[in-house]
Amino acid sequence: MKQLLSIFIGIATVLFVNPVQAQAPKYSNEFLAIGVGARALSMANATVASVNDVTSGYWNPAGLLGINSKAQVGLMHAEYFASIAKYDYLAVAGRIDSMSSFGVSMVRFAVDDIPNTTQLIDAGGNIDYNRITTFTAADYAFLLSYARKSPIKGLNYGVNAKIIRRKVGDFAGAWGFGIDAGAQYDLKGFHLGAVVRDVTSTFNAWSFNLPQEMQDVFLATGNIIPTNSLELTLPRLIMGASKQVTLDKKQKFTLGGELDLINTFDGKRNVIVRTGVWSMEPVIGFEAGFKNIVFLRGGIGNIQKAKDVFGKKVTTFQPNLGIGIKIKSLTIDYALTDVGDQSVALYSNIFSLKLDINKKIQK
Repeated sequence: MKQLLSIFIGIATVLFVNPVQAQAPKYSNEFLAIGVGARALSMANATVASVNDVTSGYWNPAGLLGINSKAQVGLMHAEYFASIAKYDYLAVAGRIDSMSSFGVSMVRFAVDDIPNTTQLIDAGGNIDYNRITTFTAADYAFLLSYARKSPIKGLNYGVNAKIIRRKVGDFAGAWGFGIDAGAQYDLKGFHLGAVVRDVTSTFNAWSFNLPQEMQDVFLATGNIIPTNSLELTLPRLIMGASKQVTLDKKQKFTLGGELDLINTFDGKRNVIVRTGVWSMEPVIGFEAGFKNIVFLRGGIGNIQKAKDVFGKKVTTFQPNLGIGIKIKSLTIDYALTDVGDQSVALYSNIFSLKLDINKKIQK
């Protein structure tokens, strides 16, 4: 336990002594905070302690040691805001041996066919719709994950090396690099988990290549012409605890739940606990299973204080529901998630697949 506490103290030290926090913008690389896998999304992303499959490469790399097949493949496709935004995820992971696992993940979030109206008016001052072109704004993340059992019984740890690619048509682009670190620990029937995303801060180096005619439009309309710059993504600490119990002697029915605390350090956010530097958001998820074949899930997250149309302060939250079916080596998960809060009700239907390949490995 002392060694485990030392790990968490070391993580917290990295967060608070990082010297570049003051120069970092808020909400950098937020596309990586959406989540992957319908199971996690239906549980409000409360999963860092219990995740034990291919999606661990995204949520907590230490969970990759829960895979007991030679390889596991996961994929997901989602569309948001009336199919304007496309969100795709693909990953492959597996056991190297009884002590370690490896995984590769890819995430893409993009909006296609965005109209470029900067050349809508020709040199004569006439509107010409034939001068409208389109472009794509896309964010990519590539993660290489490694997990290993520690000498401490019940403690696993893992790391991610990630490459970020962000592109806005031919006008702008950025390359970024970062590291995530995570751990999971089994303690008297409870599963504890922690992950630090962007543990050393993730650096995005932006470069711009605006054609001269576009720059002229920017100047004429009072817009600032962007210049090459460096964007930093500050660390985010997520801690969680989960518990699963059987409800009958034959162990057909199971019930589990997880509580996660999402800690950010980029200034005040509209969450339950907030200060000028640090904010903390709780999320909670539940999962009921039958014979490890059928699962019912639910979760609550995005709890915020807001004002209604009359100016009265109210508490809003994001509800999520989902189901899962496991048929031999194939798992199909579905999630009904609310993009905003329950007053907006922009619900999205999300499906994800998971496939185990080859024989099981002795844990």
